[in-house]
Amino acid sequence: MPRRILLLIFCLSLSVPGFCQQTDTGSIKKLYDHIMLRGDAYENLRHLCKQIGPRLSGSDNAEKAVIATAAMLKKAGADTVYLQPCMVPHWVRGAKEAGNIQLSNGNKISLHLCALGNSIGTHAAGVLAAVIEVKSMETLHLLGRSAVQGKIVFFNIPMNSLYLNTFQAYGESGIGRWDGPAQAAKYGAVGVLVRSLASNEDDYPHTGSTTYNDSFPPIPAVAISTKDATLLSNLLQKDKALSVWFKTNCQMLADKPSFNVIGEIRGTEYPDEIITVGGHLDSWDLGEGAHDDGAGCVQSIEVINAFHQTGLRPKRTIRAVMFMNEENGGRGGDAYLAFAQSHHEKHVFALESDEGGFTPRFFSFDVSSSSFNRLAEWKPLLYPYGVYDFVQNGSGSDIEPLKAMGTSLAALHPDSQRYFDVHHAASDRFESVSRRELLLGAANIAALIYLVSEHGL
Repeated sequence: MPRRILLLIFCLSLSVPGFCQQTDTGSIKKLYDHIMLRGDAYENLRHLCKQIGPRLSGSDNAEKAVIATAAMLKKAGADTVYLQPCMVPHWVRGAKEAGNIQLSNGNKISLHLCALGNSIGTHAAGVLAAVIEVKSMETLHLLGRSAVQGKIVFFNIPMNSLYLNTFQAYGESGIGRWDGPAQAAKYGAVGVLVRSLASNEDDYPHTGSTTYNDSFPPIPAVAISTKDATLLSNLLQKDKALSVWFKTNCQMLADKPSFNVIGEIRGTEYPDEIITVGGHLDSWDLGEGAHDDGAGCVQSIEVINAFHQTGLRPKRTIRAVMFMNEENGGRGGDAYLAFAQSHHEKHVFALESDEGGFTPRFFSFDVSSSSFNRLAEWKPLLYPYGVYDFVQNGSGSDIEPLKAMGTSLAALHPDSQRYFDVHHAASDRFESVSRRELLLGAANIAALIYLVSEHGL
């Protein structure tokens, strides 16, 4: 009996219709081998970090990154590359911040601090006030205006070191950063200090977005390093009369035009069914945006490159998207959804990589139970390459709007133990990314995209 007939019988005998393990194993290995031996992701990341640098929405560097990643997608072999317009917030940090602890004996201790994203700046003299420490939002509400008015509120909410999943700790402790300034303003505070959202103690302040409530006047807000947060907390126990001074120069300017960058390989059998793979192109301005999220961008470009270089033509259209403005507005994800809806596009699957370029561990999915059961059949194919689990729990912020269209969503989850050492900090630099770990993530993303393209959901 001819080999191709035996192969067909084997494929038809499997439980999932159209699922041919032998063929898929060979194709996945081809993608993996190409990416690990000849992938361009690491050099693309080097260019993004070292030739361009931080890419805050609305900045000149963000514009340069749009041009650079469009060129990368063309070089990778995308059939079509284009820019999708979106208006983005334009927040600028201004001159470097300064601050110190002023003890009641007259001594001063400098602070490692940075303004929170979207924060207003201080007046020219800065803010100088007594400090009140809170370790939860509930404590702030219990204290109320009588205790808070005229003071700087210090949100000292450490990330819980007992959680193996550091993103769980981030989600729990982050309330002080994203909602703290608005809630402190409600009770008459004149400023806010936030303990940086970092897993370990160091001297790096970690920025990140905060939001204001239109019902209360905005107040300036800064993050201080975890070491300084511990120091300040200890000093407050001994010196209740100490104060803190800080000065920031940030401001929010008028929205600016920007773009999502999109490159696609058109499907051979179902070209109108779109699979999105992406990361966000913007980054905070303190580091180089290597892990957050240059890694996700170059991994997505690598998917296009791997399909092109190996000659594997997808059945469904694969679209790599560099989303703009995830960090302080989410405008790129909203623009992508609006375009898809207005053009009646059919988005069947979307995957985001936005947790750094560390060793891949698992994929999460926001899909129906039937689709998840289908996906689970593929887990053994990825196990040899370092992805050990599929879970039904969440996706990514840029692709989440597509849920309104019924799109199945997914996210890559690398090992998270070191991510919050660099997240939103000056330490998020190219040198902190391992080439091998970055490419392993890209290879596993490419494998999953291939399987969805071949078999659908």
